[in-house]
Amino acid sequence: MQGYLTIENIAFGEYEEKRSKFIATIRPVESEEEALSFIKDIKSKYWDARHNVFAYRLSNGDARFSDDGEPHSTAGKPVLDIISGRNLVNVCVVVTRYFGGILLGTGGLVRAYSESAKNAIDNARIIEMGLLGLFSIRCDYQQYNILLPFIENFGGNITDTDFGADITVKFSLQDDKKASFNTSLTDRFFGRLTLCEEGKIFAKIKNLN
Repeated sequence: MQGYLTIENIAFGEYEEKRSKFIATIRPVESEEEALSFIKDIKSKYWDARHNVFAYRLSNGDARFSDDGEPHSTAGKPVLDIISGRNLVNVCVVVTRYFGGILLGTGGLVRAYSESAKNAIDNARIIEMGLLGLFSIRCDYQQYNILLPFIENFGGNITDTDFGADITVKFSLQDDKKASFNTSLTDRFFGRLTLCEEGKIFAKIKNLN
């Protein structure tokens, strides 16, 4: 699976235009079922609103939107365009509108739904997901004090350390850094340490904001 950008938390954004209030809620989702459940929850929460527009985009390529009674392509599609424009996947956005009594027109609706979605995304923690290798290295106590900063300089994350006659350090590292890490490990420790691969996981690589 290729890496992708998504969000880590539920976030909110608001926008007002001509007394209409727009409340955008964004959350991470892993499937269409999870997205639809979230949409249902928001509609229940804001049951008295005129519209609950939604859009979601998944890492498998699936994407869907709904104008929920607004004129065609003035609501859900702009929200989906904002998600796509930020290169986000596995996210769902629901924008709730409380009608203020004044018609906004096509341009006004597109702007309002777009801005509210942007505000929600701006308030979310954007993260990069990618493939991590799980590794271990066995070393002596003198090598240990050098090995820890060496791993950290490559962006590795220590997950466990077993202290015995020798020390076994377990850590995760971006999978595409394995080759360069192993080469540098050999050079730095004169071939005396061996990198052992324990497995792989798909997880957060870094925060982007």
